[in-house]
Amino acid sequence: MGRAFEFRKERKFKRWDKMSKVFTRLGKEIVMAVKSGGPDPASNPRLRTIIQNAKGAQMPKDRIEAAIKRASNKDEKDYEEVVYEGYGPFGIAVVVETSTDNINRTVANVRSYFSKAGGSLGTSGSVVFMFDRKAVFRFAKGDFDLEELEFELIDSGLVDIDENEGEIFVYTEFEDFGTMQKALEEKNIEVISADFQRFPATLTELNEEQEEIINKMIEKMEEDDDVNQIFTNMA
Repeated sequence: MGRAFEFRKERKFKRWDKMSKVFTRLGKEIVMAVKSGGPDPASNPRLRTIIQNAKGAQMPKDRIEAAIKRASNKDEKDYEEVVYEGYGPFGIAVVVETSTDNINRTVANVRSYFSKAGGSLGTSGSVVFMFDRKAVFRFAKGDFDLEELEFELIDSGLVDIDENEGEIFVYTEFEDFGTMQKALEEKNIEVISADFQRFPATLTELNEEQEEIINKMIEKMEEDDDVNQIFTNMA
């Protein structure tokens, strides 16, 4: 699980960096978190997590604070989280996670990305069952012993732990996110990022030319401000 995730994450961050839109997306997440749980990170775990992610992405502190203040305004528009499912070229399963203030616009755009690439937008439940949703926490390795940390976190829902390039990745089931977040906070572990990832149950092998076509479709989708994350079962 770990190595495949790290590779996809690195590839995605490179695209996000190129597009320079990660701060905009984090700002939208802050708005949704504040509107659902209030502006105080101490009593709003979701907001606390997003602030951690924003800091990990090197989002300026004043921009984070401005987003929280803006979200506290009742006139600030709200966003709805919508998941779209479909098949790309070569039968590749695709899950597109979005947050939008205009569902009609978003679904039209997502449908066009699929169709222009030779794929098709499916109905709810047509693809998502092929993926296992996990919570993933990332933090600096520091002086932690991987085996010792694994033992200490098992009771908090740990299903996997991995290390890569001086960072530790902790995986839990989707429903154990809060439990693991609390456990890491109690250990005073400074989390760089914490989010949800969808891992395909099986992978589909493609040749280099086919992969390039899929990646072009994904990159086009990621240019859309409404799109947050995209997952496929491409190997």
